[in-house]
Amino acid sequence: MEKHKAEADISTHDQNPYTIVKQLLSESVEQLGLDESIYHILKKPMRVMEVSIPIRKEDGSVENYTGYRSQHLDVLGPCKGGIRFHPSVTLDEVKALSIWMSLKSAIIELPLGGGKGGVIVNPNDLNQRELEELSRSYIRKITPVIGPEKDIPAPDMNTTPEIMAWMIDEYDKLRGYNIPGLITGKPIIIGGSEGRLDATGRGVVIHIREAANALDIDLSRATAALQGFGNVGSATAKFLHETGVKVVAVTDVSGGIYKEEGLDIPALLEFIGEGNVIADFEHCTSISNEEMFALPVDILIPAALENQITKDTAPKIQAKIVAEAANGPTTPEGNRILEEKGIFIIPDILCNAGGVTVSYFEWVQNTMNYYWKEEKVNTELEEKMIAAFKRVYSMKEEKGCEMRQAAYMVGIRHLVLALKARGWIQNGDLSKL
Repeated sequence: MEKHKAEADISTHDQNPYTIVKQLLSESVEQLGLDESIYHILKKPMRVMEVSIPIRKEDGSVENYTGYRSQHLDVLGPCKGGIRFHPSVTLDEVKALSIWMSLKSAIIELPLGGGKGGVIVNPNDLNQRELEELSRSYIRKITPVIGPEKDIPAPDMNTTPEIMAWMIDEYDKLRGYNIPGLITGKPIIIGGSEGRLDATGRGVVIHIREAANALDIDLSRATAALQGFGNVGSATAKFLHETGVKVVAVTDVSGGIYKEEGLDIPALLEFIGEGNVIADFEHCTSISNEEMFALPVDILIPAALENQITKDTAPKIQAKIVAEAANGPTTPEGNRILEEKGIFIIPDILCNAGGVTVSYFEWVQNTMNYYWKEEKVNTELEEKMIAAFKRVYSMKEEKGCEMRQAAYMVGIRHLVLALKARGWIQNGDLSKL
C-alpha cells in the first residue's frame, strides 16, 4: 500500500479541510484492513459544480459571486447537506464537508449520501433584496443537479429558514408545482419539521450526556464553555442549562463573556434574541477565545468555524470532554495533542449529526405528506443519537483507538457494505471488515 500511504502523507500542520479528511479516510481504511481501492472510491466527490452568480447592487453595479455544490457519494440514497454563505467558503472546504456528510449519514444509518454547498459572500454586505436575489439565483444555477431524489439542500452557516423558503419557492416556480421534499430546514408553514431548528444543538447535548455516562461525570455538577453562539451554539447552551450543566463562558465574533458561578443562559438567549451581541451582556467578565479555551471546565464545545483547536490552542485545553458542534474545528496537530492529554473527543461527524437526522425526518414527512408532533421528532432523534454513539464507542473499544478514528471506521464500514451490495467492490475487498 505504498502509493496509498504516500498519497495520504501530509503535514500535520496542513489546515486544508479536504486534505485532512482524505488523511483520516486513508488511515481508517487501512486500520479496517480494507483494500486501497476503497480509499480511492471515497476520497473524491462524485460530482462538483461551480456556478457564477451576478447580482445587481443598489448602486447599479454588478457583483459576481462564486457558488459551489459538491455531491460525494449516493450509494445509500440521495445526497444531503447544507448551503453556507460565508466569505471563507472554498471549493476544498465544500468537498470536505460533503464527505463529512456522507460519513454522518452512514454513522446514523440514514438512507442518504453526502452533499454540501456554499457561496463566497459576506451576507452582512447585502441588503434584504440582494440576499434574496443571491439565494434564488444560486438555486436556479444548481437546479440541474438537485432534487428530492438526487440532492436535498438544507441550511448551514448564515442561511436561515427564510432563505430556504426563497430557494424552494424559486425551484417550485421552475418546476411549476410544489416539491416540499427538495429542501429541508424550511419554515414549518411550508413543510418544515417541528424540532428542526434546535436539532443539532439537541443532538450535541445527547452525545455529551452519553459521553459523561461513559466517563462517569455527573453533569449536574459539570461546567462548560462554548465557542460560537449561533443557531447550534445557542441551542446547545439552552439544553446544557436544562440538563443542569453550568455554562461559565461563551464567545462569538463580537467577543466573549465569563462568569464563574455560571451565566444566566435564559436571560442571554433573550438578550441575543432582541438583536444584541454577546459582548454587551452585562454583569460578566470579558474573555477572549484563547482564554476561554484554557478554562478549567469539564466540557468544551467549539461551535464556530473550522481549525479552532490547533497546536497553539490545544495545549491549553483542560476540559475532560471536547464536543465538536462545529464541522472540522480541530486540526490534525490539535487532535494529536488532545489525545495525548487523554481528553475525550466527540468528533464532529458524530457530535453534530442531529441536524441531518431531523432533516431526514423532514424529508420523510414531506414524502408522506404527513407531519409529526415535536415530541415524536425529539424521541426519534434521541433514539438515533444514542444508537450512533454506542456504535462508535463500541468500535473505539474493539479497535483500541480514539473516538474520531472509531467514527470514521463506523461510517466507512457502512458505506463499504452499500458499495458491496451494489457490486462496486468484490468479496475479497471485505475479508477483514
